[in-house]
Amino acid sequence: MNSSIKPAYPKSIDIFCKVIDNYGDIGVCWRLARDLKTQSQATIRLWVDDLRSFGKIAPELDPMLNEQIVQGIHVRHWVNDQAFTEQPAEIVIEAFACDPPPDFVQAMKGNTRLWLNLEYLSAEPWVESFHAQPSLQPNGMVKLFFFPGFTAKTGGLLREEHLLSERDQWQNNRQAQEKFLAPFLNAQQLALWQQGAPIINLFCYPSAPVHELAQALVKANQPVLLLVPEGVAPSLEEEITRLEAVAPAPSPLHIIRLPFIDQRDYDRLLWLGSLNFVRGEDSFVRAIWAARPFIWQIYEQQENAHLVKLDAWLASSKTCPSVASIIRAWNNAAAPGSFTSLFQDIFFNPDKCAQWKQQTREYCQNLSENKTLSSSIFDIHYKMAQKV
Repeated sequence: MNSSIKPAYPKSIDIFCKVIDNYGDIGVCWRLARDLKTQSQATIRLWVDDLRSFGKIAPELDPMLNEQIVQGIHVRHWVNDQAFTEQPAEIVIEAFACDPPPDFVQAMKGNTRLWLNLEYLSAEPWVESFHAQPSLQPNGMVKLFFFPGFTAKTGGLLREEHLLSERDQWQNNRQAQEKFLAPFLNAQQLALWQQGAPIINLFCYPSAPVHELAQALVKANQPVLLLVPEGVAPSLEEEITRLEAVAPAPSPLHIIRLPFIDQRDYDRLLWLGSLNFVRGEDSFVRAIWAARPFIWQIYEQQENAHLVKLDAWLASSKTCPSVASIIRAWNNAAAPGSFTSLFQDIFFNPDKCAQWKQQTREYCQNLSENKTLSSSIFDIHYKMAQKV
């Protein structure tokens, strides 16, 4: 947080989240809730409409309970048309325009000091001018449109205070890494990792050209540990089997299916990856903080509107042309079949891959100098308090 501003931490925060694509929205909200709690010690209620999906990334959560405390956060099941009788918090955050219930909104006046609509992440230039813009609401209150982003004129990115130092310690602790991997890998796979076989984490949407990735990995004929969450790329094993049937020799590629794990362990997977395939918003930001090469699949929108946003990020991040070409091909924004050759040319080239790794580390370091999402929220809260 800006050292010139003395924080006036709120005593209570409400966060509303509707689970849209299974894990992305709740992933952001869950991380945000815990980080706001850590920084402020406020009482935080997280209202979620789909506890079953939430439980995939928070194993301590009981999807059958309407009210519970998980890691210090008051988790509430948000049921449509339920009556809200509790007093709204000092800060209310509606994630991604999910619209809190009308009776709750009416009760906010006189109780809530700051009302934010947390928008989706974008690198488009117009975001800077729209960040924190006010909008007068029918209940007489002002709602601010809060845009996360990659520049100092936006709300920043979600990052815990000690995340990068924890990452560095983890990436230099081979013993801790081996202990972490042991439950997921068999003896042969663990031995390959110890001998230097790269780990690739694959998390993608169904539209990703997974068959082209499979072609590249089989053709390379090098030991690779491909870690894939359950339910992601369900036809991957079948595709590998088909390719190996016509290959001159059996491929040393190993596919390891992973159960869904909590967010801290997912961070560690990314920290271990020689390459991380990520999707949407939450895993994308965590891949940035991992400071390892990554390939991002943006959430698809109608009429290819998402490709405009992808190009905006590629430009703002100054991604080198070769890596930008791979990312565009992964998002089906290049010639069909181009991903295989582009991937082989850079990932299996030690010099190019080392350059890629250096660039991602520099990008991570540059972004870490910006304010974080939580500190931006508290800055706005403090300024609002000063006006009272």
